[in-house]
Amino acid sequence: LLVTPCAFGRALRPIAQAVAESVKVLKDAAKTRKVPAPEVLAALAKIKKAKLDTSSFFETLGGTESPGRTWMLIFTAQGSKLEKGSYFPVTAVQRFDAAGQRIENGVYLGPAGSLTFEGRLSWKKKILAFVFERIRVKVGPLPSLEIPFGGGDKSREPSTKDPFFLWFYVDEEIAVAQGKGGGTAFWCRCRRVPA
Repeated sequence: LLVTPCAFGRALRPIAQAVAESVKVLKDAAKTRKVPAPEVLAALAKIKKAKLDTSSFFETLGGTESPGRTWMLIFTAQGSKLEKGSYFPVTAVQRFDAAGQRIENGVYLGPAGSLTFEGRLSWKKKILAFVFERIRVKVGPLPSLEIPFGGGDKSREPSTKDPFFLWFYVDEEIAVAQGKGGGTAFWCRCRRVPA
């Protein structure tokens, strides 16, 4: 079977169209949080199946300068088959810093306080592995409390033995990845949450 460049291009069009339609669904879901969960799950499944070029994902996700870019968790789906999922009920924001090779993961409860984890990350192909090194706890108006976390070899690069995300899609507005435990999530780009 001989595949001409034109035939190959035609074969890719339905994939590109399915991804574009799925990205639109996720962007609508991020803005409104009203897109029904089955539609979000179907969009996530199409994006995962597409096997897109991931070469620009890390720079788009983490920017080119420190402190990087921040992303708010919008929706999580359980298991690799994406049968169940829901909008994330609290403000959870992750900061990826490609230049500084750092990650920060936080849950923010407004004036009640916040809990953040910070550490190192590494990127290989489409896998972002990370190791947390400290926890920061903030309760009400009190100053933050910082606690060293994890210990271990600080010079060791995070790997797939550590927690990681396998990225399927990243643009300037949304990102889709699967965690080490098999769950899939999507984030939307946001401003940094004040500590």
